[in-house]
Amino acid sequence: MHESWKAFLDSEFAKPYFVELSKFLHEAYETKQVFPAKAQVFRAFTTDLNQVKVVILGQDPYHTPGAAHGLAFSVPDSQPIPPSLVNIYKEIDEEYGSHSNQTGNLRSWQEQGVLLLNNVLTVEAHKAGSHRGHGWETFTEATVRYLNEQCNHLVFLLWGRDARSKKKLINTEKHLILESAHPSPLSAYNGFFGNGHFRKANDFLREHELTEIVW
Repeated sequence: MHESWKAFLDSEFAKPYFVELSKFLHEAYETKQVFPAKAQVFRAFTTDLNQVKVVILGQDPYHTPGAAHGLAFSVPDSQPIPPSLVNIYKEIDEEYGSHSNQTGNLRSWQEQGVLLLNNVLTVEAHKAGSHRGHGWETFTEATVRYLNEQCNHLVFLLWGRDARSKKKLINTEKHLILESAHPSPLSAYNGFFGNGHFRKANDFLREHELTEIVW
């Protein structure tokens, strides 16, 4: 984890809800197959807080072996591009004519200051949503509040119900909120496609003299 997050993480890790979450996770990792690997659970927090420009909130990690690696919507280079990310790339292609990633690994976005944070950071194998309700939601709400307070001129991309529920935590006088349906094949045609979010995000960054993201 990047040292810029230390004060925040130390504070959250000491709170009763996180102590209980840690107990749950310890048992889960000991007795079941859980993704991502322990060392990758907090990978989103290797992004330098001081460099964050865009926040993309996902749901929970991919629940198939080899796919989750700690960044929302992202998979390792060796994995096939997941359907939701296929749709994300299609939207970028529609807005820009092309996208920069040849695989489903979004590390290049992270390196440019895109925080790829899931609402829930772990999941049991083949059981989507299985780690909901154990404390992760409290943690990610605290993360969004911290970003809202500590940073200026962030773009929050809120896709789908879970992400949009965080809208109330964000000061729209400081930050830009862009919201739509989730890019999942089940909902992408209900407002994700054509949302123009990637251009709108870069327009906002440019207006505030920040470097645009190469999507």
